[in-house]
Amino acid sequence: MTAQTAMRETGSAGIRGVLLPREERPSPSNPLSASLTYGWRALLKIKHIPEQLFDVTVFPIMMTVMMTYVFGGSIGAAVSDAQMGGDAVGAYVQWLIPGVFAQTLVMITMYTGLTLNRDISKGIFDRFRSLPVWRPAQLVGALLGDQVRFTLAGVIILVVGFIMGFRPEGGVTGVLAAFVLLLVFSFCLSWVWTSVALLMRTEQAAMGVSMFILMPLTFVSNIFAPTETMPGPIRAFAEFNPVSTVVGCIRELMAGTFDLGSITMVLVYCAVLVVVFGPISMVIYNRKS
Repeated sequence: MTAQTAMRETGSAGIRGVLLPREERPSPSNPLSASLTYGWRALLKIKHIPEQLFDVTVFPIMMTVMMTYVFGGSIGAAVSDAQMGGDAVGAYVQWLIPGVFAQTLVMITMYTGLTLNRDISKGIFDRFRSLPVWRPAQLVGALLGDQVRFTLAGVIILVVGFIMGFRPEGGVTGVLAAFVLLLVFSFCLSWVWTSVALLMRTEQAAMGVSMFILMPLTFVSNIFAPTETMPGPIRAFAEFNPVSTVVGCIRELMAGTFDLGSITMVLVYCAVLVVVFGPISMVIYNRKS
């Protein structure tokens, strides 16, 4: 055997040793671990770009203070007469905080889709789709990572509310129950903006469509005023609005009323959002080039 032949066979053996499967191979990641990994990636992006937290820090404080002290006197009079009685602004604080608490988290769910659209436009998700992991993990992980943003925004709203005089009769138990329920609803609602982000070609278009949907959902609801004060068609839409159902349930929980019917209705909305928009998101994601 010549030296050249020996070198060729040695090289072939080395290549086979690299390419052929070995007895000990790393086990593939399961759906949970893959989703958590992508969720951790979302948190690392916040670490490197902390300006992303502007919407969950400044926006909640601005909305709470502005709505209370600018509109609290006029709207609060209607609230106190129709709902609580007593001081207008004081009554409005008790009414407003649970509503703004829900509105803030519902509004910032939009940024889940915007971040996803930005990643897709940069080509990052083309690489993700080539990896041997559970395919929905990229989307689920992004939504899980945003739960930290939602939690931070909720804590800020409650702290500002307590400073302004908000005192929930349901105590810690009612507040925590409302918080958990709203986080679940926010996670499920994020699937809507995921579908929108996958359909739109630019981040600006995704934001425009999202705001077009969010504005009537949040402002034509019982967040800022009771539906009893609204004219007929507007009142009908506000009472049918799922955001009104969520806000009403949160107010009940914070007041110490655990109405199983209201909680069940919110969970039904959550299930519908995931069942409808989850598969739609995955179909668009798999077909997107």
